[in-house]
Amino acid sequence: MGSDLLAIQLEVTSMLLDAERRKLLALQREMGALQRLSCPGDINPEQVSDLERQQLNHSRIKLQYERLEQEYRFAAQGIIRRSSVSQKSRSQPSLGMKTTPKSRPSIFGTLTKERSPKNKRRLSMPQTSARDLTTVIRLSAGESNGGVSTETGENELDASEALIYQDGNLVSGSLEALTQHLVPTPDYYPERTYIFAFLLSSRLFIKPHELLEEVCKQCRLQMKLTEDRQDKAAEGRLGSHIVQLISEWTEVFAYDFRDDRMLKHLKDITQRCSIINENQRKTVGQIMQTLVRKLSVLDKYEHVLTKINANLTDRLRVLKTNPHAIQKDILNVCNDPVVMAQQLTHIEMERISHIGPEEFVQSFVSKDVAEWDERTLFQDMKKTSNLEAYVEWFNRLSYMVATEICMVRHAASRRPVKKKHRARVIEFFIDVARECFNIGNFNSLMAIIAGLNMSPVARLKKTWSKVDTCKFDVLEHQMDPTSNFSNYRASLMAALHRAAGAHSNRERIVIPFFSLMVKDIYFLNETCSNKLPNGHVRFEKFWQLARQVTSFCTWQQVECPFERHRKVLNYLLTAPVFYEDSLHLVSFDCEGPENHLEKERFKTLKSQLLDQ
Repeated sequence: MGSDLLAIQLEVTSMLLDAERRKLLALQREMGALQRLSCPGDINPEQVSDLERQQLNHSRIKLQYERLEQEYRFAAQGIIRRSSVSQKSRSQPSLGMKTTPKSRPSIFGTLTKERSPKNKRRLSMPQTSARDLTTVIRLSAGESNGGVSTETGENELDASEALIYQDGNLVSGSLEALTQHLVPTPDYYPERTYIFAFLLSSRLFIKPHELLEEVCKQCRLQMKLTEDRQDKAAEGRLGSHIVQLISEWTEVFAYDFRDDRMLKHLKDITQRCSIINENQRKTVGQIMQTLVRKLSVLDKYEHVLTKINANLTDRLRVLKTNPHAIQKDILNVCNDPVVMAQQLTHIEMERISHIGPEEFVQSFVSKDVAEWDERTLFQDMKKTSNLEAYVEWFNRLSYMVATEICMVRHAASRRPVKKKHRARVIEFFIDVARECFNIGNFNSLMAIIAGLNMSPVARLKKTWSKVDTCKFDVLEHQMDPTSNFSNYRASLMAALHRAAGAHSNRERIVIPFFSLMVKDIYFLNETCSNKLPNGHVRFEKFWQLARQVTSFCTWQQVECPFERHRKVLNYLLTAPVFYEDSLHLVSFDCEGPENHLEKERFKTLKSQLLDQ
């Protein structure tokens, strides 16, 4: 069980590390070019700051990856073996490599398969009621409403400029046609589902600021056409539709507008809309205020995360030199599993609320578009810092569970405690995990299970012999990774059904196992190409992607209904934790090495400690 969870965390962290590496290389390439063209003193201080920050991000994620890789290697090499005791008298949690089929999962636990082409594919215009065919499929400015007869035969259409429908659903089209389909007219406005799906997936092919520039260009064309017809009513409807499109873009993908180039296009088009429709001025002002407020909140959140990470580094340094100076017994901080689970849910919901939907796609944009590797500017490689921070939180919580168990002390004494007290801490975390399950907080649940299955904890056989593992066995069964986590996915669907009919925020809480969700999206992208042989964008794939991310956006909107306990929250966020080598050393202090592998491991760690 533990090794399977570690494998997922390792894979997702590897993806994030690869994305950060590409950003770092792009920034270093730009800095090198500037240094060759100018004097060192001419380098922009902001670029130096960006480089330092990117180097720090890369180093931090690389360190996480190395820690997870080492822990996973211990499990894979057989340092931890399944207990030979029967389940009834089990003395430690099960940990071992399960022989799961290596099928590639996609969203909702199904396999991504290429949809077999049907014989009856039809070439047609987007199905809109009052929009002319020319506006839908052609980008030339010389044509207007009525410029093309609706009797035009299908064979006369340029397939590169058409959208392909199958069974009434948009399945593919050229990037140009899809972009045109996004642009409103006086009598047409794209469906919200299409707006979300296209804005989410289009960044795989075109940079957001370039897309907005093209949309603004087409909107200006529409303004000219309506102005030439001197139709004031049509001008008003067009202005209203354009402002509505901008409103939806800034509402859902607000982080795109951290780019100055995006803001420039935004101000230009909204000013034009305000001129042709004075009634829109107030709406435009509200859009800009809301956007500024969202970006300000994001900046503050990222600043807080930076401070927390800096504080953790300092506290870990103190912990290694004087463990008893700041290390507390978690049961003295909070001994109520319900309260602890609720505070974990507070942290989870705050973290997911700041993840932009585009971050699910940004992490593999550069990998898909190979030509970006040498030409892409650093500013075009959008941030995924909130997604990364959430993955880091899972890793931290897992190691925190292991640290609390191995480092537990009596409140009034610095001496190691009896195994019975350590068993109480294990049972406490099992109860917390069960409460997380009841709440619908699957991410914390999985992190706790991963922590309990880490090798420094799982090897404590004498301690586990004093633990009532019945509840833990049930939880492990519910989160069993076999059959592509089918038990977990069934539990998640049950939570979704509960949330759909909920009457309170308490029942609406759904926090998925985040790394598995990221992995599902990643493999959906990997197993199905983005383009068809004729160059069309495979849009049916992006309907699936949008469906998954839309569900996540819905879960983000729920407010946490539980009371905040600042003391507990502060401890969960700032308590120092041990990793790999340090954690194994304290584990061996709790219970000495038993077999040859453990004795060799302990001897190596001791010699490394003396060398330091």
